[in-house]
Amino acid sequence: MVYKFKRHYIFKRGETYYFSKQVPKDVRGHYCRSRMVICLKTQSESLAIKSASSFLSKLEEYWAHLRLTTINLPASHLLRAPTQSQRVISDTIKLSEAMEQYCRLKGAGKADTFFSSTSRNINEVIKMFGDLPIDQYSSQDAGKLRDGLMDRGLTTSSVKRIFSTIRAVFNLSINERGLNCTNPFTRTFLPSEESGKRAPISLIDIKRIQDECFKIKDEKRLIIALISDTGMRLSEALGLSWDDVSIDHTYPHIKLKPHPWRSLKTASSSRVVPLVGASYKAINLIKKQQDKSNIVFKLYCNIDRCKSNSASATLNKWLKSRVSNGVMHSFRHSMRDRLRNADVNPELIDEICGWSQQSVGQRYGNGYSLKHKYGSMLGIIFK
Repeated sequence: MVYKFKRHYIFKRGETYYFSKQVPKDVRGHYCRSRMVICLKTQSESLAIKSASSFLSKLEEYWAHLRLTTINLPASHLLRAPTQSQRVISDTIKLSEAMEQYCRLKGAGKADTFFSSTSRNINEVIKMFGDLPIDQYSSQDAGKLRDGLMDRGLTTSSVKRIFSTIRAVFNLSINERGLNCTNPFTRTFLPSEESGKRAPISLIDIKRIQDECFKIKDEKRLIIALISDTGMRLSEALGLSWDDVSIDHTYPHIKLKPHPWRSLKTASSSRVVPLVGASYKAINLIKKQQDKSNIVFKLYCNIDRCKSNSASATLNKWLKSRVSNGVMHSFRHSMRDRLRNADVNPELIDEICGWSQQSVGQRYGNGYSLKHKYGSMLGIIFK
């Protein structure tokens, strides 16, 4: 087809040129919008004209192909209906392949939960729209996925987690392969979720729960007792090996570090946690009950994986039957208050509990000594 390129197909936004073209009416049904706007990534008018001319040439060729497909053919009623993945021609990486690439590049050192949650979240897209090339999904699809998830009763926070994974997979493939497409899941509106602040467990309830745990003294209850006086995350406690634990030290403590079966949430999560009060008593009872296994909590952990989700469901159910706001993570909120009331300074609280450092100065030096940490933790013991 011979045509004359028109300068009005390009325009400037700031210093950068863009290509803009109205989609012809006879092929508009193949597009999710009536006008296309593509960044030409140049500030040169001559280069913009050349790029736009190339774009237009390819588009005209593609539109000619689409027009041919609409011509009535003999016995066309006998043709099979095209599947969704056949409606658009694209040689771009498919979503399932993008997910595999994401897991391969981002999964080094990650726990099994990283791979299972990535697969589960990406399969939400594939189940609804098919396994398409990633440049064939639209923002309209993203909106349909959001509505479908919320219609199933998922909370906004759960939908946001799913979308976070989907966005990450799309972004990695687009950047790694230099694709000329946008991420359709980037600007999807997700309603805010009004949720109350997680309340800490009261000191009275903590003491009562600890007493009950030491009466039962099984592995589940000793996990709770250990966490109650350390402020550790549940997965941190479950993934402990006996090599991490120093019971007979002058200042008994746990040295938290990542393992093949359990990673840590952040760099600040690698830390030394003193063992005092119920946590020290619990770790000694566990030691007496254990055989030669190097894993501290064999019920929920082995050298292959750490089953923190299963443990969370079971232990939270037990806690909620005894404390109205009782979930395992509430002990961590309580620990912040208990250390505050023991006059422990905020920097040391962050260091003990593994919260992110708030200033550059906190990253200097080796931090507080174990002796100082241990002395500070003694202030939380129930008299």
